[in-house]
Amino acid sequence: MNIGAAAAASGISRKMIRYYEETGLLAPAPRTNAGYRIYTDSSVQQLSFIKRARDLGFSLERIKTLLDLWQNTDRHSADVKALAQQYMAELDQDIMHLQSMRQQLAELVNQCQGDGQPACPILDGLAQANPTVLASTT
Repeated sequence: MNIGAAAAASGISRKMIRYYEETGLLAPAPRTNAGYRIYTDSSVQQLSFIKRARDLGFSLERIKTLLDLWQNTDRHSADVKALAQQYMAELDQDIMHLQSMRQQLAELVNQCQGDGQPACPILDGLAQANPTVLASTT
């Protein structure tokens, strides 16, 4: 199938398919005499794998590792699980960071009257050089 059909079947844009080939995440597709890429069902399955991993937020580097493990019949599921658990721990940290940011913003919003006066606790709070607030948002 051509790149358009592979894109439709996998849910990945043509541009991203080309990018994945350029970065080595996907092996370059063979080409016809006219220079058109030809994709197999196996290529589409690999593209679908990449899309699902990207939808879960895996980095391209981790997807490459997962693809290598997926294609290695001698793999150990423990290696795959360890990679997924490491990523889950990072997601947990990101979630805690986002919750902290939201709580700080909620506190500022709750202090603001939101009326026609120029005084604004939100702006005042953002202007404060509070190391706790700055450290948790950087």
